[in-house]
Amino acid sequence: MSEPRGSSVTEERGARLAHLAQLMERVGAGDSAAFEALYEEISPLVYGTAAKVLRNPDLAAEVTQEVLVEVWRSAATFSPMGGSVPAWIATMAHRRAVDRVRAVQSQRERDERIGVRDYQPPQESVADEVERNLEQQQLQGCLETLTDLQRSAVYSAYYDGFTYREVAERADTGLPTIKSRIRDGLKRLRECLEVLA
Repeated sequence: MSEPRGSSVTEERGARLAHLAQLMERVGAGDSAAFEALYEEISPLVYGTAAKVLRNPDLAAEVTQEVLVEVWRSAATFSPMGGSVPAWIATMAHRRAVDRVRAVQSQRERDERIGVRDYQPPQESVADEVERNLEQQQLQGCLETLTDLQRSAVYSAYYDGFTYREVAERADTGLPTIKSRIRDGLKRLRECLEVLA
């Protein structure tokens, strides 16, 4: 009569956990060969745990190395009474990965604060400022060539930001008349500015 499948899996798992506990004990005593064997068996678990938290293969690889160095250094403190070797190491990996997430987020926030604090808008050169002032003077001069009604309609629409309908309501004038005034005013402005260019 054969053993149920579940009991053989349980026995295999128990044997593996006992083997890892023995390796950990030897690592705690400074046995580097035992550490190499433990490293081979446990590093996929560490990497997988870190990768789930970090979602970045490079960071997960860094955390894996850090955790395994920590395992080497603190192996003597491991107690089988507190849990299995995989559980102990996976907890270590999870904590280290969470710490890394917090550190990365903190660095990102620090960089953003420094970037905002140190931002200086580009300075206009004297030539740019002179050119802009000249263009404004030319535009102002061309606006003076419009009729009062055209100038008022263009100002309301383009400087005050009103819609054509709002300009018409404010002027108590029909919308087609306002559209015509603005169109004619813009045409005269364009012609005036082309002559000055």
